[in-house]
Amino acid sequence: MNLRGLSIRLTAAAVMSLALVAAPSFARDPGVAPTAAATPARPDPDRARMNQRVFDKVWSEVRTQYYDPHLHGVDWNAARRTWRPQALAATDDRVLYRVLDQMLNLLDDDHAGASPPAVTRRIDTLRERRPAMGVVLRRDEADPDVYLVETVRAGSPADEAGVAEGWKLQTGAPGAWFPEMDVVAGQAVTLSFLDEAGAAHQTVVTPRMLDPQPAFAVDRSRPGVTVLRIEGFEPGLGRWMGEQLSQLDANADVVLDLRGNPGGRLMEADAVLSCFLPSDRLWATRTARSGQQVALRTAGGCGDLRVPVTNPIAVLVDGNSRSAAELTPAALQEAGRALVVGEPTAGAVLISQETRLPDGGRLTLSRADFVTSGGVRLEKRGVTPDLVADRSSADRRAGRDPALDAAIAALAARTAGERVLAIETAPL
Repeated sequence: MNLRGLSIRLTAAAVMSLALVAAPSFARDPGVAPTAAATPARPDPDRARMNQRVFDKVWSEVRTQYYDPHLHGVDWNAARRTWRPQALAATDDRVLYRVLDQMLNLLDDDHAGASPPAVTRRIDTLRERRPAMGVVLRRDEADPDVYLVETVRAGSPADEAGVAEGWKLQTGAPGAWFPEMDVVAGQAVTLSFLDEAGAAHQTVVTPRMLDPQPAFAVDRSRPGVTVLRIEGFEPGLGRWMGEQLSQLDANADVVLDLRGNPGGRLMEADAVLSCFLPSDRLWATRTARSGQQVALRTAGGCGDLRVPVTNPIAVLVDGNSRSAAELTPAALQEAGRALVVGEPTAGAVLISQETRLPDGGRLTLSRADFVTSGGVRLEKRGVTPDLVADRSSADRRAGRDPALDAAIAALAARTAGERVLAIETAPL
């Protein structure tokens, strides 16, 4: 589901990383806090000890490493007194990580989240062959036991079982599968869904080994248009972008599709910007916990491309474009270099750092603030598109993409207008 990436390698690089990426959307739980009454069973001694180690690691990391030393005014000692007993009493990862996320939610920061071990394993093997059902799920903000099916992979077990985009997975029933659990190839699970009309579907899905889907893809099926789909700002993006852009016709329009992109490596965001902006151009300023500021300037790195391309660009975004996938379109928009099309972005734009937890889970925590080159703080604000367009679940199922169509039409109209202007102003 959501991705992670490294941008600045630290001493404990195997454990921690600094990245421009938001925490997993399914890791946050804005619902009612778990209570002792909700978990009457007691954990065994080994479980209780591990719960303690995990909780104490998360609590201390926030206290000493969070980008705002004042923790947005939160009394962190009081938080420990409230949440630690519930964490120690957790009998499984689902309960423990809900407790952790309830505490982290006090920071009101989309980058502050804890991924349980099973989710961490899925993230770490996202680009590897692995057992999978073939769905992307996003937690419903209104109900922590409900997950929205965002996409269904064609030909996957979920697709073959009839699961559809827009359905809601119900995980609250006793014995129901939930995303904090692993999936095992050949081990069937029964999933409870509600479709968009509210009808119930009990669906058996048997995970199997699936090859990874590419992080980047190019579509040249439309005449005069190259669509570059970027799932995440992952290693190799700059090199790949350079390869694709070096094949462009001088008159071709370019669409960067960043919808659903959770962010990733800061250096890869810089590489993408270097594909379109001149070298040494200021595009953001980073402010650390200490208050020290660092100006971020394009450093090149767009593969073997020596100079930025001048082709017209549109960037597609939506409400799940986060972090690096927000700062990148914002920088291109401010520079007057791209038309941003789609829906307002998530407004989750901070530098986060990951810490491996004792049980194999992962803490994602904001370590630095950001403003754009124009002085705009995108956190809690997001990027406002120049042209608003969306794509519904019904559009996806029918193979329609109104937002992409709108971007292509807008680029064509802009190019036509520029040609007319050039003719009208040409000297006689």
